[in-house]
Amino acid sequence: MTNKYFLWTIFVIQATAALFFTSDTISSIFGLRTRPINWQLREVLEIGAAVGLILGTLLGVIAMTKTHKRSNRIEAQLKAASGAFADLLNERFKGWGLTPAERDVAWFAVKGMTTAEIAALRNTSEGTVKAQSNAIYRKAGVSGRYQLLSQFVDELMAGASNINNKNS
Repeated sequence: MTNKYFLWTIFVIQATAALFFTSDTISSIFGLRTRPINWQLREVLEIGAAVGLILGTLLGVIAMTKTHKRSNRIEAQLKAASGAFADLLNERFKGWGLTPAERDVAWFAVKGMTTAEIAALRNTSEGTVKAQSNAIYRKAGVSGRYQLLSQFVDELMAGASNINNKNS
């Protein structure tokens, strides 16, 4: 929530300063009569508006820097999670004693590919992929693709909560 107010503050400061600097031009365009103000007050207002624009620019740079750092941190976390998922898959495949062909099929299945897509990628028949899929499900102790994927998600979630509990 703090970032939201921070960004709105930047916007208000810059909009107010920009409005001040453009007010003379806008009033001339629309034929509005303005009463001249004393030059000392005008100088103070211009200095304040210039400081507002500079402050808004600096705050904008700070906000962009924070956003960039946060984006990089989240990207690194996603890469780590992706690597953890791949490690978990390989560990389970090895533990179940999957053959290299079954590992390929399991990888493609977890990625969400259809039997026909897997067969085309592996240059085999759909029947072979179905047989390999059934062997995978039997070795994993599940009844189908969704249970297989669910098993990995559950393990990752349990691992994430264990990591969070250790860090607490």
